[in-house]
Amino acid sequence: MNPEPLGESVTGPAAEPPGMAVALDADGGCIAEARRLAVSFLAGVRTEQGLAVTERVIGLAQLVVSELVTNAYKYAPGPVLMKLRLVEGAVEIEVWDSGPALPAPRAADPERVGQHGLEIVKAVAEKLVVRQEAVGKAVTAVIPLHGNGISGDSARP
Repeated sequence: MNPEPLGESVTGPAAEPPGMAVALDADGGCIAEARRLAVSFLAGVRTEQGLAVTERVIGLAQLVVSELVTNAYKYAPGPVLMKLRLVEGAVEIEVWDSGPALPAPRAADPERVGQHGLEIVKAVAEKLVVRQEAVGKAVTAVIPLHGNGISGDSARP
């Protein structure tokens, strides 16, 4: 499970946004690995790009990665693909799986135990997109590096 870089760490109009893609094994360890890779990617954005990435943003990205990869692991057969990209001052997290069923946030229910993952992602992400693919589906969440409107966010790197 080796992450592949998406784009170069160069600037200019032709530069691809920094990013990485990785195929995760369809086992319980893939969730922890995905979280670790998200932290590593954002730490690289902080050091290599010189951008202020707060600990809060890193924590939110870990939470979103954890929820999306967990859903893919639980509800779809086969591998899970994860892409992380830096796009216009935000981290874009995309998780693809081979399951055909599109997920949808459920209505709030204080009696329900579990199955709150997509609700959580929707609450912390600036944008959430679910799209059908030729095979399976992709779920993309966008978390701004600054000022995402969630209380307690700071400008500290």
